[in-house]
Amino acid sequence: MTVSQIDPIEDPRWPVFLERHPRATVFHTPAWLEALRRTYGYEPRALTTAAPGEDLSNGLVFCRIDSWLTGRRIVSLPFSDHCQTLAESETEFACLLAALKRDAGVSKARHLEIRPIALPGSAPLDLAKTATFCLHRLDLRPCVEELFRHFHKDCTQRKIRRAEREALDCEEGRTESLADRFYHLLLLTRRRQQLPPQPRAWFRNLAASMGDRLKIRLASRNGQPVASILTLQHKSTLVYKYGCSDKNFANLGGMQLLFWKAIQDAKRDGLSEFDLGRSDWDNQGLIDFKSRWGAAQSSLTYWRCPAPPIAKTHGWTMQIAKQVFAHLPDSCLTAAGNLLYKHVG
Repeated sequence: MTVSQIDPIEDPRWPVFLERHPRATVFHTPAWLEALRRTYGYEPRALTTAAPGEDLSNGLVFCRIDSWLTGRRIVSLPFSDHCQTLAESETEFACLLAALKRDAGVSKARHLEIRPIALPGSAPLDLAKTATFCLHRLDLRPCVEELFRHFHKDCTQRKIRRAEREALDCEEGRTESLADRFYHLLLLTRRRQQLPPQPRAWFRNLAASMGDRLKIRLASRNGQPVASILTLQHKSTLVYKYGCSDKNFANLGGMQLLFWKAIQDAKRDGLSEFDLGRSDWDNQGLIDFKSRWGAAQSSLTYWRCPAPPIAKTHGWTMQIAKQVFAHLPDSCLTAAGNLLYKHVG
């Protein structure tokens, strides 16, 4: 097969292809890719076996990252929980992957990484597992009452009822005011995690690209923001991408209320799936939170070529970095995020 390279943001065939492909997600869309380009300077590309002018029947989308900090890499796809290679057979997948390897060689990339939900067949021998995460997805086809019955009675149902009794104020949309309050909570959350927040420009660009397919939901008490989530919609799937909260109000059930409202809205709009995103396997608290909604749990594996050195670890480097981040003032922590994120996608 002959493989060609296209610009998935500009090529009019790409969104048409995504619309009809059952495994395409929001992370394949021109809107998501445009936000990556605007914020981090990446130039998204896609490989396909379709000839110029032909309808697309497959595609592998990726970005080249050229960083003085983390080296030259090819990733499919930065800052995306998952990015399925849209190939109809193991042969097509092998063809597209071979072309990506050639691109990595020509560009002298240190490695390439793909992040599929599943491989179409067995993994090629030169692909190595580099990370494994927990992925949760909730089937929204049952009625609202049945969905609620499958929520954990104490940790989810009771928290929703508590939030309703507290009469928390809930807002939704993508106004600048909502975005500012969301980002305030995000900064609080990332500080608890001893990590810098994503650049504010990322959320501005994502909102501008996604339009009404992006929604911020925010819960407040007496004007004080207590929790917020950011969701994205693509076709029949709602994607939970970011969540943040003020731990001083965790007992009010604000986060549970926002998820419940998102599920009800998704049902009203006829959506069939709620993608709750990936979780690190060592983050048992987050895994438990997502499992308590009755979501199905699976493994999500990232693959790299060539394989990283077996014994090499940078865990100690991250621990030192977290200690530094923990003591930075807000302005410096935000500046660190603006500087570092484009290198770690």
